[in-house]
Amino acid sequence: MSQHSDLGNGHKNKPVNIIINARPNKVEGERISYEEILELAFPGQVDPNVIYTVTYVGPQTPDGTLVPGQSVAIRNGMKFDVNKTNRS
Repeated sequence: MSQHSDLGNGHKNKPVNIIINARPNKVEGERISYEEILELAFPGQVDPNVIYTVTYVGPQTPDGTLVPGQSVAIRNGMKFDVNKTNRS
């Protein structure tokens, strides 16, 4: 059985199940950033010439939107929708 050194933080490093563009993902940590969501939604395909909109809904979390540089506390079952639009 492998053990992670969590320095007494208990379940802090336990994976959280979230859904991005209808696909389940497991992530670790208490927060996730706009940039991390983009990479999970479009692995290796994030284009600086595209505008991305990230919205989320979740249990016990108000609905919201993420913009570059922001992060949000995550909970099991949160749903993220990532849409891309070419700059005009």
